[in-house]
Amino acid sequence: MTNPSRPTREEAEEAVRTLLRWAGDDPAREGLLGTPDRVVRSYEEFFAGYHEDPVELLKRTFEETDGYDEMVLLRDIRLESHCEHHMVPIIGKAHVAYLPGNRVVGISKLARVVEVYSKRLQIQEKLTAQIANTLQEVLNPRGVGVVIEAAHQCMTTRGVKKAGVTMVTSRMLGAFRDDSSTRREFMALISSNATQLANH
Repeated sequence: MTNPSRPTREEAEEAVRTLLRWAGDDPAREGLLGTPDRVVRSYEEFFAGYHEDPVELLKRTFEETDGYDEMVLLRDIRLESHCEHHMVPIIGKAHVAYLPGNRVVGISKLARVVEVYSKRLQIQEKLTAQIANTLQEVLNPRGVGVVIEAAHQCMTTRGVKKAGVTMVTSRMLGAFRDDSSTRREFMALISSNATQLANH
């Protein structure tokens, strides 16, 4: 179903030409002739998350787990999003864990949920909460933990221009919030020390 208020592709490309003129360049010059089309195609990738439902991704689960009830963790999920205030990249990684109730989900689906919410205009705090809340609501596990570490180009390439700064956000639900040992285990597993130990 199409959104009647959504601009057409031609209108989106014309908006890019307007921005090019505003920046001081000529969209009719050779090097920029294909830029509006390329920008719009890039935006289709950057913001593809608006056209996907993360709840649907999690609906297929598995109950044959032989009683497995320990933590399931997907670490270092590459994350690429865009700041909703300046529309510049947020680049980082997400760590997502849950304690199964009576069912588990394919691990690729955890990465896909991160991807869907990332491919929207975001602030990191909201992104972290959306991922955790959706996993908790759909899978009904005993707990969910999400940690995101990311660099924001709205801070590193403009404004205060502080390169090398990483923002860390977390959302702990259920046992990850209520049980300090579960929370410590999660944080230890995603730490650099845990990575180094795993490599020896």
